Amino acid sequence: MTSSADAVTPSITVEAHIGPDDRRRAMEHDVRSGLTAPAKHLPPVWFYDERGSILFDEITRLPEYYPTRAERRILQLHADEIVAAAGARTLVELGSGTSEKTRLLLDAMQQAGLLERMVPFDVSEEVLTAAAADIAATYGCEVHAVVGDFHRHLGTIPSAPGGRLVAFLGSTIGNLDPAQRARFLADLAAVTGPDDHLLLGTDLVKDPARLVAAYDDAAGVTAEFNRNVLAVLNAELDGDLDPAAFDHVALWDPQNAWIEMRLRATRPVSARLAALDLDVTFTEGEELHTEISSKFRPEQVGDELAAAGFAVVAGWTDPDGDFLLTLARPSSRPT
Repeated sequence: MTSSADAVTPSITVEAHIGPDDRRRAMEHDVRSGLTAPAKHLPPVWFYDERGSILFDEITRLPEYYPTRAERRILQLHADEIVAAAGARTLVELGSGTSEKTRLLLDAMQQAGLLERMVPFDVSEEVLTAAAADIAATYGCEVHAVVGDFHRHLGTIPSAPGGRLVAFLGSTIGNLDPAQRARFLADLAAVTGPDDHLLLGTDLVKDPARLVAAYDDAAGVTAEFNRNVLAVLNAELDGDLDPAAFDHVALWDPQNAWIEMRLRATRPVSARLAALDLDVTFTEGEELHTEISSKFRPEQVGDELAAAGFAVVAGWTDPDGDFLLTLARPSSRPT
């Protein structure tokens, strides 16, 4: 489905490849398969109803949660260098949401006289439609929003003369396990042209105590965010899971170099998801795995990019060395 605004300049297009029915089918599949597995699990995408989004915004402002501040600081210090190195006239953002941090790149592209088009890519048509209108009004550039799943719809991102800068920020790639990361990066490389660049945000390995604190803050906001996934299931699937019956757990796994978030039942739990005709039980102490957040070393980022078909052009960290932004290009492109 494609719809265009009436105004000729700037033009706004919202191209939707998924809709509410797709989302519902995906949730039903994930919940049924995840809650009936021997080790119960859910993908983190289901954190984000309206309350989940508000809670995550609160998390990014917590003193313990450094990644958002660190990445923004890199962009504040180095957006001009990034834009000059890429030379792109189109900015693509995967998992864009409201494109808050990306506006630092848009500012730099506009100041350099490069900005022609913005392509925000996300799963929410409502959020993208609002963001597209705001970006077009603020920057006077064409906006071509794509509503899709980056595991299936990367090939629908429009090509662009002069190349695209594809931004995948927030260390969102850390929510994927190594096999999923390899598949995602290979899929992205397959639809990346010789003039395109990838800007990848990754959180770096550091003191485990700091890592755990970032996902288990003293105010308990992350705990509420984690438990909120159960409220989402209740609302969407006519359920009666009791979020208060679960403790929030955040653990550092040094072997896999990731934080795991889990919900641990504090007592036996019996619940029903009527929309799925599914009864769910937890024994006391049984856990529901809700998220991983992988942490990286710079050489590992380069190796994973190289394995997928990208070559590192440059990298930037914040002054404290907590976070890394890596600019890469297709490795088949002549230097």
